[in-house]
Amino acid sequence: MSGIRNLPARRNLRQGMAMLGVTLGLSAAALAQIEVRVDWSQLSPPTKTVITLQVVENPPLMRGSPIHDAAWKALRELATEKTRLALWYPYPRLAVAELAPPTDHATFWDFTQIDPIVEDFFAATGDRASVFTMSTIPTWMFTSADPGPIPLSPADAMWSYETGDELRDPTGQEAADYFARVASWYTQGGFKDESGKQITSPHHFKISYWEILNEPEYEHALPIETYIRLYDKISAAVRDVSPGTKFVGLSLAEPTRHPEAFEQFLNPANHAPGTPLDAISYHFYAVAEPGESDDAQQYSFFTRADAFLDSVRYIESIRKRLSPQTETHINEAGCIDSDDLGQAKDSMTHPPPAQYWNLCGAVLAYLYAGLAGEGIDLLGASQLVGYPTQFPSVSLLDWTTGAPNPRYRVLELLHHQFGPGDRPAKVSLKSSDVYASAYVSPGGAKKILLVNRRNHPAAVTIAGSAGADEEHVDTITAASPLTSRRLETDQVTLGPLGVSVITLASDLKN
Repeated sequence: MSGIRNLPARRNLRQGMAMLGVTLGLSAAALAQIEVRVDWSQLSPPTKTVITLQVVENPPLMRGSPIHDAAWKALRELATEKTRLALWYPYPRLAVAELAPPTDHATFWDFTQIDPIVEDFFAATGDRASVFTMSTIPTWMFTSADPGPIPLSPADAMWSYETGDELRDPTGQEAADYFARVASWYTQGGFKDESGKQITSPHHFKISYWEILNEPEYEHALPIETYIRLYDKISAAVRDVSPGTKFVGLSLAEPTRHPEAFEQFLNPANHAPGTPLDAISYHFYAVAEPGESDDAQQYSFFTRADAFLDSVRYIESIRKRLSPQTETHINEAGCIDSDDLGQAKDSMTHPPPAQYWNLCGAVLAYLYAGLAGEGIDLLGASQLVGYPTQFPSVSLLDWTTGAPNPRYRVLELLHHQFGPGDRPAKVSLKSSDVYASAYVSPGGAKKILLVNRRNHPAAVTIAGSAGADEEHVDTITAASPLTSRRLETDQVTLGPLGVSVITLASDLKN
């Protein structure tokens, strides 16, 4: 996750107009000439990758927030499948439904602050499949864990809430019972609390996927053996409540550091009989190193993406060997600015330049092509709204206005143009600056994805592309709504850090 501060609109406009002048002042001959060749007769098996995003609860998404309506409208208009709702510990009153342990005389269930965000999420996603994770185990379930006083305001962050590394019930049943009651609250209209009292809710949501915990190697530093025990108990308890729900496991923050977790989790012999291994998940963030210049990031972020894709191939070899029916979800993907590594409201010493958002959008498009080629089931951009105290530099929206930023526009472009069933075609390209992939959609449309990995224009020639339609996002268009244009020649000029999708004219010959 990450953080950023948006530049004033007038500054963005000045920078965009200046860059536009530079671009228009360059003749095609002044740009390096790059040729993309596509052999449409050589097609790979269809892709499976769903393009989506995650929504993390935080104050801007609360009712009464100045951007509440705009943020949820932006999610609704994307209309993504398998959108992930992550209720996560930095705001305990928005993520934990039982903040105090039951006593002999009372229980302390309270969904008052949590429900509005959950309700707004399901209203925005409608009947489409979703992924739900209320990932935080109440701290009181851990021995020798004292996070301190919990803020009274749900809008106040408390990064110290997640504490303790040994469950007071090492079997995991106490945690499983907690999550089963949460599931019953949201899918069955209520539950019986620890004392046997019926607590009624108005909810009967359909939860397609339930993700069990989040980044457990960091949150409570759970050994993989403990995590597997919890996964088995929680999935069994939630499945008893919601039989149609599938489950997502692992949710690792740094998968490259824990290959043994995949070996152990994906081996059915390590689970209780009948435990479903529906999907695994793990995350990727291109994190800027402290002191790394803004200009250097256009190189380092893609290098980190390449290293991650190598790790994906290795992890996929484990999955295919041990549990080939299990899906793979890369459900947090983004960039993090180096000034966003602390989470105080003033943790960022300067806002990232406007190009940062376009760079992160280009990285997302590059990741999509790589993951789709590996047969990955889901790519989820992180996150709808980032916010000071909760990783602002991963945001897809301006948290002061709710307006989309260029990352949102790239996500919108990818989701609009690509999806499961596309068949990749063979591409020939010699360039370290521009990346290209090509696809034939289920309806027969031929599309080319171009990613400019550099913060300067690039000229790309594609034989026969004159007359094609193109949609693009770059530092010139910035966060403007997507528009389509007709190419007049076989040459495409990519804007700085541009992402372009070219749909070839229907009468183009193979």
